[in-house]
Amino acid sequence: MELSEALSLRKDRVCSEFDELVKRTHRQAYNIAYRLSGNHADAEDITQEAYLRAFRFFDRYNREMPFENWLYRIISNVFIDEVRKRPKVKLHSLDQPLNNGAESSEICLEIPDSKDDPEQIAMRTTLGEPLQTALNSLPNEFRITVILADVEGLSYEDIAEVMGCSLGTVRSRLHRGRKSLRKKLQNTLA
Repeated sequence: MELSEALSLRKDRVCSEFDELVKRTHRQAYNIAYRLSGNHADAEDITQEAYLRAFRFFDRYNREMPFENWLYRIISNVFIDEVRKRPKVKLHSLDQPLNNGAESSEICLEIPDSKDDPEQIAMRTTLGEPLQTALNSLPNEFRITVILADVEGLSYEDIAEVMGCSLGTVRSRLHRGRKSLRKKLQNTLA
């Protein structure tokens, strides 16, 4: 067997191994990305980028460790990279008129009252939307920790490995994240 044939055979084995891992973990990966990002489009992008990175560095993956842990770490890194790329939001007061370049032309914002909007009422009464909103308001480290523990059911040791931190840090982040999440949900659903 020639060297090129041996390399081609090895490449085919690696590709089929990676394909099986993708099939097994895609749903979980997407769910984590969705909970981190809060919307479907970003979750799809994060999942796709995470699998691209995983394939690119698949030769570095330690086969003795669970693939999911390695992948979750990649997903959280992709999410953090995406957050860092976003432009910083410049806040404007709703009380101040907008000035679109002309000194005399002032545009005032009118914000509709959505308290009685049926769509908003339906959204408030379901748990999915308030939960996602509360998750989105958590700092990234807390959000990732809560999702990995409570949504994916990872052990504290696995979360520490995925996030690259100590067990005590995981416990602290999980406690503080759950406490903040509980408070936000109580305020929202009350």
